Amino acid sequence: MKPRKAVWRRRRQAKRWKLKSSGKTAIHVTLSLSDPVTSLKGIGKTAGEQLETLGIHTIEELVMMFPYRHEDFRLKDLSETPHGERLTIEGRVESIPSVLFTGSKRSRLQIQLLVGQHLVKAVFFNQHYLKDRLNPGQIVTITGKWDRGRQLINVSNFKDGPKIGQADFEPVYSLKGIVKQPTFRRWMRLALDEAAGEIPETLPQSILTAYKLPTLAETLEMVHFPDTPDDVKHARRRVVYEELLHFQLKMAALKKDRKEAGKGTPIPYDLEKLKLFIASLPFELTGAQKRVVNELCAELKSPLRMNRLLQGDVGSGKTVVAAIALYAAITAGFQGALMAPTEILAEQHAETLAGWLKPAGVTVAFLSGSTKGKARREIIERLEAGEIDLLIGTHALIQPDVNFHRLGLVITDEQHRFGVEQRRVLRDKGEHPDVLFMTATPIPRTLAITAFGEMDVSLLDEMPAGRKEIETHWLKEDSLAPVLRRMEKELQAGRQAYVICPLIEESDTLDVQNAVDVFGQLSAYFAGRFTVGLMHGRLHADEKEQVMRDFSEGRIDCLVSTTVVEVGVNVPNATFMLIYDATRFGLAQLHQLRGRVGRGADQSYCILLADPKTEEGKERMMTMSETNDGFLLAEKDLELRGSGDFFGKKQSGLPEFKMADLVHDFRALETARQDAERLLESDEFWNDGAYDGLRRTVEESGVLQSERID
Repeated sequence: MKPRKAVWRRRRQAKRWKLKSSGKTAIHVTLSLSDPVTSLKGIGKTAGEQLETLGIHTIEELVMMFPYRHEDFRLKDLSETPHGERLTIEGRVESIPSVLFTGSKRSRLQIQLLVGQHLVKAVFFNQHYLKDRLNPGQIVTITGKWDRGRQLINVSNFKDGPKIGQADFEPVYSLKGIVKQPTFRRWMRLALDEAAGEIPETLPQSILTAYKLPTLAETLEMVHFPDTPDDVKHARRRVVYEELLHFQLKMAALKKDRKEAGKGTPIPYDLEKLKLFIASLPFELTGAQKRVVNELCAELKSPLRMNRLLQGDVGSGKTVVAAIALYAAITAGFQGALMAPTEILAEQHAETLAGWLKPAGVTVAFLSGSTKGKARREIIERLEAGEIDLLIGTHALIQPDVNFHRLGLVITDEQHRFGVEQRRVLRDKGEHPDVLFMTATPIPRTLAITAFGEMDVSLLDEMPAGRKEIETHWLKEDSLAPVLRRMEKELQAGRQAYVICPLIEESDTLDVQNAVDVFGQLSAYFAGRFTVGLMHGRLHADEKEQVMRDFSEGRIDCLVSTTVVEVGVNVPNATFMLIYDATRFGLAQLHQLRGRVGRGADQSYCILLADPKTEEGKERMMTMSETNDGFLLAEKDLELRGSGDFFGKKQSGLPEFKMADLVHDFRALETARQDAERLLESDEFWNDGAYDGLRRTVEESGVLQSERID
């Protein structure tokens, strides 16, 4: 790090010596990072306007705009450079340039270049104007992609003469409009030279020392003007850790503040009754279910409000865990509420929970949009009078006239299907009830501690004994005939099938199967033998409910659908699923779709029809065929597609980082989380001036209800 400081010192001394030798008086005007960029000598009004187009108004915004990659211009040995890698070489032109025009604006210029002992071809696309600047015997420096087999370089950068005066590494920024890379780098150099001494350190020395991190001033110099690959690596380590630490401080503060500032109501449940209820269930709880039940029961008794996410793969037993928690609250004289996103899913929950809870003396009621007139009024009156222990339903639960007598526990199933406001309204129906969110979407731990960092997370990572694994097979699209024969065999045995398509109707731009056409084809294929139904997102809500009811009650044998059946449909008799154009879906989504079968005692099958064109596509299909572990698939999906695509960029709720990557920087994310929790509990964080920058991050985030947390 010292050489960097020496460079800055020499530059400032040279400026002072120049002023002294000219006889002028040195007047040093200190620039602040908050000053406009036009305060920098060399950046005038026009340049300032150009920087504004990039969202840069101050010196701080300029120096904190990081490059998204660095070009490596070090000279490399051709014999040691792998095929397909970018490289920079210096060589002598050995031939007269030849130019081939392939269109009005397309050209291909080629020369022979002697590089050491290697004679290689250098190809310039659409740069025919260089023909007069390239002559035999001339020394040139070029950068491009190395084609080892053809001994050819596709040139992207060209310099007349040897590599002298050119940096080994150059940052590449995400620019637009008329701002060019060399111009932007010149402005960056101006900013760092003038403001280097004014860059405050934002991390305490204890953290810098513990992780061997450079200071912020050193980091900015290394990231914008690196001398070696290690400079870039060290600078990135610093930026990544600080970004993740700032975020985890906010999340840890939010989590702690909500727990401690948010009032809760202790629920002193009857342990003996709860044990008897668990013993009455027609199956033994898994180890994971027992662990999660203990976590929930501990929070029910606590005076702090529960705010917990329960993750469990399809079939892992979330519903029975919910039933036990609800029963515990009911034994203490409280009411429970469970809200599901669709009427058919809510009905399934009501039927299942009533079967377990009614023998234990629990009064269960169901409320949905289709509950009308006298029946609805009666439920609302009995609920408010405390005669109903558990209310299960859809959005109908959050209507203004639905009031509870003593609501103690609120459970929301498939919580991501509800908006934040909808979940809040149900929560506010009681006096600070405990809140449990459930999801069957396996969320990688990387995203769970980030997207849901303000919640506690419980995980059901064990499947009940005796459950048969779904057989999954990846077949090419020309294998449809045998697949249909296999499906017909299942239907003849009295079972049912799903057929999933990526589109509703035919597309002019996408060559993939659509539900409407497939419905027509299968209706003709099975005519007179089996009933085929059609389900997609354009159907009215009532029509969707009717189709799903017909399928679940056996009036439809084969259901052709888009991904609207992805979540929450329980048809134990469905044993076969065919997914067209499977490469159109992510692994997590394919796993959710596959989870619609395999819910009964019979062996189930999932067929993936796909002709992937990329290695990634092939890897995804192979991974789906090899494992039924939703969390393993979710991690793989995150690795292959990134966090934005995992949730969908708009609804992900994930933070945007300048350098941090939630997948590849997972270790740093975990370290930052642990550090954030430790810091918030320490006195020095709140009192030591060295932590001012980090403390300001928490205080300015707005997550605190008071001046401090502890």
